[in-house]
Parts: sequence; C-alpha cells; structure tokens
Amino acid sequence: MNDLELDVRPMLRNGGEPFGAIMGAVNELVPGQRLRLLATFRPEPLFSVMASKGFSHEASPLEGGDWQVVFTPTGDSKQAGGSASNPDTWADPDYYLDCTDMDPPEPMVRILEQLEDMGEGQVLFALLGREPIFLFPELEARGHAHVGEFAEDGVTYRLFARAGRRP
Repeated sequence: MNDLELDVRPMLRNGGEPFGAIMGAVNELVPGQRLRLLATFRPEPLFSVMASKGFSHEASPLEGGDWQVVFTPTGDSKQAGGSASNPDTWADPDYYLDCTDMDPPEPMVRILEQLEDMGEGQVLFALLGREPIFLFPELEARGHAHVGEFAEDGVTYRLFARAGRRP
C-alpha cells in the first residue's frame, strides 16, 4: 500500500498553519496506510497528537534543514478526547468558558488555568472555535478527563473537562 504524502513546506514558508491539512490527510487514510509528511521543521507537538490517534512516527532530516516524518498506524487508536471513563456520571459543569473568539494558544491557556483553580471532580464546559488537538495531551498529562464533540455547525467544538487529582 502506498503512503499518503503531504508536503506542508510551501504552506509553512508562506506563514500558513498546516494543522487542518494534516488532520484532513489523516482522515483520508485507509486502514493500515501510512502518512508521509514533509515539513520545514521537526514537528514535535504533532507527535503526541498523532500518538493519541494511534500512530507511531519516524522522523528523519532532509537536505536543506527540512524534515520527513512517516506516521504509521499502530492499531492502538484512541478517540480524540476519549480519556473520560464515564462522562454520563459527571456533575453539571461548575465553570463555563467561551473561547470561540480567541486565537491559539489562548483557549488552551485559559482552560488549563481554570482547571488548576478547580477542585477534583469539578467540571468545566468550554466552547472553542476549533477542535483543541494540542490541548488533549496536556489535559491527559495533568490528569484531567475530557470529552468533546463538534456542535451542529461543524466548526464550534464543545469540550467538557473534569479536574483531576492534584499531586
């Protein structure tokens, strides 16, 4: 099976944000297919996002300082935002944040700050202007459970996060 290749170098060189294109390519992959990504830098933050989607990675430098990363499905796919054991048992949200008009990374910063001020088990509801892919690994690393989905408009993302135990 051929790899799906995505070259985001022109987009990056023009100041663009390739994350949407990368996630679009991931959604086009057929089972077992790999994604070969070409970028102008080693995309470290993308590695944890792709790991949460069930992909391992192998990064190698190219001439001129560019990078090639091959993402291979591991069969350990996790649903984005699927760290919640049973959100049906969660309490109603204690806090609400509307982050729809904020530019990244402000929504992530605000959500993480709010969760740090909350007690274990309290629930935060946030509206976002996009799926917060980079937020998910941060929530999991800090012990916070989360679930989310796109609203009917297909753009706004609704996130529920339950504060985890403090160390």
